[in-house]
Amino acid sequence: MSNRFYIETALDVNERVMLTETVFHHWVRVLRAQLGQQAILFNGQGGEYLVELDEINKKNAFVRVLSFQADDRTPHFQALLGQVMSKGDRMDYAIQKATELGVAQIQLLTSDRCEMRLKYDRDQKKLDHWQSIAIAACEQCGMNRVPQILPPISLNEWFAQPLPETKLVLAPNKQALQLSATQIAQVALLIGPEGGLSEAEIETANQAGFQNWCIGERVLRTETAPVVALSILNYIA
Repeated sequence: MSNRFYIETALDVNERVMLTETVFHHWVRVLRAQLGQQAILFNGQGGEYLVELDEINKKNAFVRVLSFQADDRTPHFQALLGQVMSKGDRMDYAIQKATELGVAQIQLLTSDRCEMRLKYDRDQKKLDHWQSIAIAACEQCGMNRVPQILPPISLNEWFAQPLPETKLVLAPNKQALQLSATQIAQVALLIGPEGGLSEAEIETANQAGFQNWCIGERVLRTETAPVVALSILNYIA
């Protein structure tokens, strides 16, 4: 299987393209790629390109774009994940696995029990780190569209934004929620923090059009919940 790399560059068949610093470091410096070696590049616009390494210099390298494959492997539904932030590796895991399961966008959120408080202007490195995790997950799993990791906002700010008609919040539900492929063609999914959303927050979500979705009797961790929920949505779709 060819190495796959994300590159923020316009690509077209028969063009000669200079590798970005990130791809050059990983493919040429770390993996010791040689002239004539082939790899897959994708730029997040859908599909992927087969390229061949045809020049290596001390500071950069060039490839020739050989062919294009249109398959972008996106799911049959578009999921917007609202994830209340958590500390440590839990957030890394949630972003990585949500990306592998085909999430379209991840909106970072704060809540009453949120363990983190980021400010976009001060914590850009953290946001860049999470975006790089999504990129690496796409490189590994074969996805060709990278989900955007959006700077944190409050629950109420997210509720006030235009969201899909189908909105789900993982919360207790006395009645089983039946979902169809048509309903989840576009869906917003809200995942609370490690301590869960408060009753007041769930009520506010309900007032904003979110339906309570209980996916089992067990209490899932905040990093496990999106994995289970998105797996079910993939199955339904």
